[in-house]
Amino acid sequence: MFLTDDFILKNSFAKQLYHEYAKKQPIIDYHCHLDPKEIFENQNFTNLTQAWLAEDHYKWRLMRANGVAESLITGDADDYEKFCAWAQTLEACIGNPLYVWTNLELKRIFGIDERLTLANAASIWEKANQQLQTKEFSPRGLIKKMAVEVICTTDDPIDSLTYHQKLAEESFAVYPTFRPDKAINLQNPEFPAYLKKLAIAASKEITSYQTLVEALTVRISYFQQQGCRLADHSLSRLGEEAYDVAALEAIFQKRLTTETLTNEEIRQFQTGLLIDLMRQYAKQGWTAQLHLMATRNNSQKLFQQLGPDSGGDAMGDDRLARGLSRTLAQLQAESLLPKTILYSLNSKDYPVLTALMGAFQEESKGKLQLGSAWWFNDTYSGMRHQLTTLAEGGILGNFVGMLTDSRSFLSYPRHEYFRRILCQVISEWVEDGQLPADEIYLGQIVADISYHNAKTYFDFPN
Repeated sequence: MFLTDDFILKNSFAKQLYHEYAKKQPIIDYHCHLDPKEIFENQNFTNLTQAWLAEDHYKWRLMRANGVAESLITGDADDYEKFCAWAQTLEACIGNPLYVWTNLELKRIFGIDERLTLANAASIWEKANQQLQTKEFSPRGLIKKMAVEVICTTDDPIDSLTYHQKLAEESFAVYPTFRPDKAINLQNPEFPAYLKKLAIAASKEITSYQTLVEALTVRISYFQQQGCRLADHSLSRLGEEAYDVAALEAIFQKRLTTETLTNEEIRQFQTGLLIDLMRQYAKQGWTAQLHLMATRNNSQKLFQQLGPDSGGDAMGDDRLARGLSRTLAQLQAESLLPKTILYSLNSKDYPVLTALMGAFQEESKGKLQLGSAWWFNDTYSGMRHQLTTLAEGGILGNFVGMLTDSRSFLSYPRHEYFRRILCQVISEWVEDGQLPADEIYLGQIVADISYHNAKTYFDFPN
């Protein structure tokens, strides 16, 4: 009964939708954290721990919650011992999506049709490691094996994008995504040093707020030439003050002379710079992704020991609507509102975002999108909540679908997980009499959400 061909699919109509319309679609992974250098160099992973655990703070958090010593998580313990620690942890994780994802990855990628336990960890370790040494299981081999058509990495404005250029002749496309967090987070200690690096990359001296915007605009043009069609921002919330360029200049100059800024000044600067950047995205035809309501580095101990992205983040619960509404309204009034995907790490915001984005829809189908269930919401119930909220408050048929948001080359079965949930949700509406049992009609919607909508929406280069 575990991970059969029809898992999650509880009726015949769901099975038809998945097997005939969803399963066969290629993958467009329009937001992830894969390293383009790793893709280009295409070095085989030494073992399953290096492929599976080395960068995965999802797994790290669960291992810590299971009492595993840090040496067996991010420390210098033997890789096999780390793998066994994960196998033992997984046995207690029933109901967590990682329980399904881990075993689904073993099945789909390695052909290992047995659930991972501490008892069979040694045999699975051996079987998987043998395959990881072959060409088919190199980074590029895994991408092709999982029918991935497009990968959008996450890249700093100062990045040379050398490896994206070198990958231009691959059968799959690897495009950069513009992520200017270091330019927006002026409160961080490294901000002045970062400005110097940005000035070099843009060949432009940065001495004012306006020259900062100009330098970032230079880099946006460069990213556009390399096939970039998306930007990405991570913000806890947006400021509610009106855009004021004089105030932004004063805040910028204050930061250059002292590190003492108020929370209101930080938020005003971040929101103002976001507005200026989104104007540029609209001119380029890009999509802006706004990842909202994440609180970063809550554990100072973890941050000091391991740095960011080590498992110390959580969801915020601040106000969201007013600042976001003001931002969208200003851009719309200037006819410079780009295509935008709104994510919140707090699922309480799904109805808020769905209702708000409906006020700004214009010009094209699904111009504003409710982002896929993200991070802590990337679960069975979280995906269902996101899908039903979007359907009830917007147009589900225009949704651009799933992404991995992952640092692992083994994460692509998450798309299968999402597609199965999508088909099951739609089939339940059919069973309830809320939708016609029209396989061709609903099958096309499933295929569109799984693949076609993203391909059209992002308009990647050929």
